[in-house]
Amino acid sequence: MTQLTKTIILAGVYCFLSLNQVFSQLTTIPIETQHHALVLQVAENQDLNIIYFGKKLSRAEEYGQVPGVYRQSEDYTQMLNAAYTASGSRNLLEPAISVTHADGNKSLDLKYVNHQQERIDENVSQLSVVLKDPAYDFEVTLYYKTYQQHDVVEQWSVIRHGEEANVTLHKFASANLYLKADSYWLRQYHGDWAQEMQPEETRLTHGIKTLDTKLGTRANLFQPSVFMVSLDKIATEDEGQVLYGALEWSGNFRIDLELDPLDNLRIMAGMNNYASDYSLPSGEAFQTPAFLYTFSNQGKGLASRNLHNWAREYKILNGEGNRLTLLNNWEATYFDFNEQILKGLLSDTKQLGVDLFLLDDGWFANKYPRNGDTAGLGDWEPNREKLPNGISVLVEEAEAHNVKFGIWIEPEMVNPKSELYENHPDWVIKQPEREEYYFRNQLVLDLTNPEVQDFVFGIVDDLLTENPELAYIKWDCNAVIYNAYSAHLDQQSHLYIDYVRGLYGVLERIRQKYPEVPMMLCSGGGGRVDYAALQYFTEFWPSDNTDPLERIYMQWEYSYFYPAITSANHVTDWGKQPIKFRTDVAMMGKMGFDIVVDELAPNDLKFCQQAIDHYDTVKDIIWHGDQFRLSNPTESNVASVMYVDEAKSSGVIFNYLVNNRYRVGSHSPIRLKGLDADKQYRVREINLYPGTPSTLDPEKIYSGDFLMNIGFNPDVRVGRNSVVLQLNEVQ
Repeated sequence: MTQLTKTIILAGVYCFLSLNQVFSQLTTIPIETQHHALVLQVAENQDLNIIYFGKKLSRAEEYGQVPGVYRQSEDYTQMLNAAYTASGSRNLLEPAISVTHADGNKSLDLKYVNHQQERIDENVSQLSVVLKDPAYDFEVTLYYKTYQQHDVVEQWSVIRHGEEANVTLHKFASANLYLKADSYWLRQYHGDWAQEMQPEETRLTHGIKTLDTKLGTRANLFQPSVFMVSLDKIATEDEGQVLYGALEWSGNFRIDLELDPLDNLRIMAGMNNYASDYSLPSGEAFQTPAFLYTFSNQGKGLASRNLHNWAREYKILNGEGNRLTLLNNWEATYFDFNEQILKGLLSDTKQLGVDLFLLDDGWFANKYPRNGDTAGLGDWEPNREKLPNGISVLVEEAEAHNVKFGIWIEPEMVNPKSELYENHPDWVIKQPEREEYYFRNQLVLDLTNPEVQDFVFGIVDDLLTENPELAYIKWDCNAVIYNAYSAHLDQQSHLYIDYVRGLYGVLERIRQKYPEVPMMLCSGGGGRVDYAALQYFTEFWPSDNTDPLERIYMQWEYSYFYPAITSANHVTDWGKQPIKFRTDVAMMGKMGFDIVVDELAPNDLKFCQQAIDHYDTVKDIIWHGDQFRLSNPTESNVASVMYVDEAKSSGVIFNYLVNNRYRVGSHSPIRLKGLDADKQYRVREINLYPGTPSTLDPEKIYSGDFLMNIGFNPDVRVGRNSVVLQLNEVQ
């Protein structure tokens, strides 16, 4: 080795050590959960950067050394990894925030001022980091709320200024993440009515991939606001690094995923800035919705369970509580019913054995009776021809049958053929100079208007005041916003944002007065499903498509992000499968029925009654246990999903044949998960159709070790298309 070579090597080592020393002396801010870390660092010029995202290190002091071990190409801007990327200064890529100052200047440069850590309880902490522009009285506070045991982080921003006049916000992301890996794989979703949660998984390439919606309401109709990113390779259920992301917002959203020139991934997520420039007065605060994420280095299954546990404890209304099984009249009657027919259905509810009868659409309006979807929406008085004695007599009839009574409403929408529209055309979102254009024969009410907010609150308040025993509300939302214009607003670009804020204001008032009443979040199916809305609702309606074969796939995909207790699954006449198959699929969540009970064959009715009894024995495990996806319907002839209680002593396993080709079935055992290897278990089949014996031996005992490493064969095949297993520890 020549002296020159030695000198070059020593110089390189010296530079490396010096660089690490510089980084270690900078202010480093770890944001840690039990297993995951996002690490911020303040540069010498007071820029706030992200230097690490991934598995938590055992020695927090070593995070500061992370930048020194990378030898990537030059970052010309020195802000590719900014914690909250501003536009108009030296940034060359997609910004998280873009503004026009009071003097017309469009540049923004955010510098670190200070940070503060607050311990909320043993599990929850909140970090706030203040950034300020040195040239303008303009600041952004970044918030990071960590849920230690759940490995979940919520991130949002609060924007303020003290300039002499209004500042216009052009883009205002909630979060700005920065990930390093060799490759990135995006799992996203698309759909339409009755085709919700259709997955696509692709490798991210250079440029920007944007997931967004511009529908105003029913925002998830074509593009849900949930996604996942796998690092280096596509994560499986039990292996690989994966980030789950979701925006807690019920309106237009935008998620940008940009692979930068250094091959690192930048993620910006927040409200969609489409047609939404926001004029912010001096001294006021603009708070963005929370973007939540969880990270797992042990595959998608762990990420789901973390999110489920977090959601039940912190986000979903009564997430750790009970739910009501129900019978809905929609497919039995549609709009064609009267008081006597409904009384008969209340008797059927009792006979079936469920908790509640739900009266769906068509019960209201008189001048323009609600006998179809073309009239009456907005006129929320009982239809005198159908219900001459109002709703109260039905609530009383339900009580006489020892069942509860619930009702359907769609309070955000209006038919043009309605008294509400005639009396308050200024309450409707529509362009004054353009022809009206309808979605399902209806328009959207302007929830930016406080008078409209009072009206919508009054719909619920009047129903519950007049009928205090009313036990359930199905809140539907079927229209999107066309011809966006508010007669109430001076700033039309505020409409999409202030609409959602108005909706939340109404829901907040409802929950302040009626904190316990269960409500289903419905939007023509899964058109509005997110964790901001689920703070006010006990469950959501995944899809109007209740074909059980289709639902297996939909419920599988929803289960990545939402726990089973939130998924309202009904047994209906959709599909060609027998009643057992339809019921078994509906049991994978909060079960209900939408069938004509008095038309069921005697054995079908007997099966449904027995299935409800079986469901009562396992529903607590389904709703509150850990979920394990065992066999993927897109990769196998058999779909299999398992739920296990916290003690690992009881479980339930749903198995379905999803391919009817010749001789397909569960040829190999299915490995179970989540058990105690040292415990002994008995597995028996439940939910058998009357007169049908099980092919499985209910007396055999297996160790958890055997069931997890060898597996159990449920004997799924043609003729045994759905098999439900109950697993119990043997003492």
